[in-house]
Amino acid sequence: MAAPAASGAAAMSRDAFRAAVTNTLERRLFFVPSFKIYGGVAGLYDYGPPGCAVKANVLASWRQHFVLAEGMLEVDCPCVTPEVVLKASGHVDKFTDLMVKDEKTGNCYRADHLLKDFCKDKLEKDQTLSPEKAEEYNRILAILDDLSAEQLGAKIREYGIVAPDTKNPLSDPYPFNLMFQTSIGPSGLSAGYMRPETAQGIFVNFKDLYYYNGNKLPFAAAQIGQAFRNEISPRQGLLRVREFTLAEIEHFVDPEDKSHPKFGDVSDLEFLMFPREDQMAGRSATRLKIGNAVSEGTANNETLGYFIGRVYLFLTQLGIDKDRLRFRQHLPNEMAHYAADCWDAEIECSYGWIECVGIADRSAYDLRAHSDKSGEKLEAHEKFAEPREVEKLVITPSKKELGLAFKGNQRMVLEALEAMGETEALDMKAALESKGEVEFKVCTLGKDVIIKKSMVSINIEKKKEHQRKFTPSVIEPSFGIGRIIYCLFEHCFYQRPGKTEDEQLNVFGFPPLVAPIKCTVFPLVKLEKFEVVAKKISKALTTAGISHIIDMTGNTIGKRYARTDEIGVPLAITVDNTTSVTVRDRDSKDQIRVEVDEVASVVKEVMDGQSTWADIMWRYPAHTASAAEDEEPEP
Repeated sequence: MAAPAASGAAAMSRDAFRAAVTNTLERRLFFVPSFKIYGGVAGLYDYGPPGCAVKANVLASWRQHFVLAEGMLEVDCPCVTPEVVLKASGHVDKFTDLMVKDEKTGNCYRADHLLKDFCKDKLEKDQTLSPEKAEEYNRILAILDDLSAEQLGAKIREYGIVAPDTKNPLSDPYPFNLMFQTSIGPSGLSAGYMRPETAQGIFVNFKDLYYYNGNKLPFAAAQIGQAFRNEISPRQGLLRVREFTLAEIEHFVDPEDKSHPKFGDVSDLEFLMFPREDQMAGRSATRLKIGNAVSEGTANNETLGYFIGRVYLFLTQLGIDKDRLRFRQHLPNEMAHYAADCWDAEIECSYGWIECVGIADRSAYDLRAHSDKSGEKLEAHEKFAEPREVEKLVITPSKKELGLAFKGNQRMVLEALEAMGETEALDMKAALESKGEVEFKVCTLGKDVIIKKSMVSINIEKKKEHQRKFTPSVIEPSFGIGRIIYCLFEHCFYQRPGKTEDEQLNVFGFPPLVAPIKCTVFPLVKLEKFEVVAKKISKALTTAGISHIIDMTGNTIGKRYARTDEIGVPLAITVDNTTSVTVRDRDSKDQIRVEVDEVASVVKEVMDGQSTWADIMWRYPAHTASAAEDEEPEP
C-alpha cells in the first residue's frame, strides 16, 4: 500500500511540493499553528485529530519495536527539572546558540543560520561566483560549527549580512541559553528549567533501575515525553519547534564489552551510510552492510551498530523511503570530547537532509557527572569467581591546585584528566617526573594548558579484588518524533489525476501501521437497509479494534473516496448490497466483493500485516470501479 514511486517531490519543485503537503496537512487538521486566533506563536503547533492518530500510531510502533521487543524498562519523569541536575549535565553552562539582534527592532536570529543561508544562497543563485569564492563559501559551511562568536561576527560584517526582514544592521553574536527557566515553589528560591531532553531523568534513576534489573548489565531504559527548547528563530514547520516529543533510549553496557547478542539479526542489513572519511573527502553516502561497518571499525562497536540497524528497520516500516534515509557519522568537530562515536539518521525531505534520530556512544560521561555532583555512586559491579590481582591506573587530580591555576575552568581540566586512557596517563606521568610540567589538550576549552606535577598524581597500583566496580557506558538512540512524522508526511504524499486534465487529487499513502483511520464505511445511497448494514459492519470493526468512520452524507461515492484518500485511509467499504459489500484499496483503487460477515476480519488481516492487499485480491472476486470515483473532492 505504498505511494506510487513516480509520485511526490520529483514531479514538481521542492517549494511547490512542500506547499501542497503543508496546505493539505493544515486544511485536513493534521496540525495547525497553536493559538491561531491570537496570531499564533512561532515554534508551537497543535496536532488535530488525524495528526494525533498518526503520532499515537508512531509511538505505539516505537514501543512495540524497541521497548517490548528489547525488554526495556520504561519510565516517565517530570518535565520540570531542578537546576542542579542540568548543572551537572552541562546544560546550564553549555546549552547555547549564538544569537544576533536587529539593532533597530530587537528581532533575534541565529548567527550561524544567517551565515549558512548567505553562503548557500550565493552558491545556488550567484551565476557570477568565482571558483575561489565558491571554495571559500563551501569551506565556511564545512567549519560552521567550529566558528567562535568573534569569527561568526567577523564573517557577518565581512559579507555585509543584515537582518533578513528589515535589512537593518545586526549586533555582534552572543550566547543564548535555549532552556526555558522557571522556579519551583512559591518562594522563587529553587531554580528549575523545562527539560531540554528526557535523558537526564533516566540517568538520575540509574541506581534504582539497576537494582530493579537484578543488578545485571546490559539493560536499557526508555522514555517518551515532552521536551522544550527556546529556539531563537523557529522555522521549517514541525522540524524546528519550541515544544516537542522525544523518545529516548539509554542502553547501559560494560565499557569493556560492547558486543551485542542479537547483532547477527541486523548485520546483513545494507543501507546508505555516510562515514566521516567520505564526508571530509567530498564523497557521497554509499550502501554498506552494518556488519561490515562494525567489523572494519567504521562504526565503533556492535551495540551501536545493532541500534543503527534497528533504527533503520523502524523508520522504513513506518513508511520512510529507504532511498531517502542515510546514517551520517559525526565529524570530529561535532563530537563531544567524551563520545566514542555518534551517527545521525537523516531523512531527506523538501528542506534537505534532516537529522531525525541521533545514535551516540556517550561513554560513561553522564553517570560520572551525576555521581560527582550528587555524591551518589552510579556504578555497576561484576563479581569474580576467584579473587584477582589486578593493576589499576589511579588518576588523582588535586582540586585545590587545579582551582588555584584554572579558576572557573577547574572542572573541565579535572574531567579531562580523569578521562585519560592508560597510555596517555603514563606518558604524562613520565613527562611530569622528568620535566615537572607538561602541555595537555583540554577539548572542552579548545586549547592546551600546562599541568604541573603538584596538580595530579598518576600511579599503577596492584590490588586483590573480589569484584570489579565500574561506571557503565551509555549507548543512546534519541528520536525526534515530530521530525520523523513530518518527513513521513512528505514521503507518503502524492497526487494523481482527477476528472479533468489539469486537476490533481491529493493522497497520503500511509502504511496501515500508521494510518490515522484504518477504514471508512460508505452506504452507497441513503437507504435505511444500507445504513443498517453499515452500522453492523461498524460494530464488527469496533470489536476487532479497527479505527474507522462512517460517512452517511449524500455526496457521490467518488467525492467520499477522494476525501478519505486525502487523510490516508487505506481501505474503504462501500455498502451497496445487504449481503456483500465492495472493499476498495486507496493506492491501486482496485475493488473486491466480500461478504458482510467476513469484511471486518478481512480488513483486520490487512491492517495487522497478516496479509497484503495483493494476497486478498487472490482470494476474493474483483469488482469494477464506477466512473464516479474520479470526481473531484469537496473543497
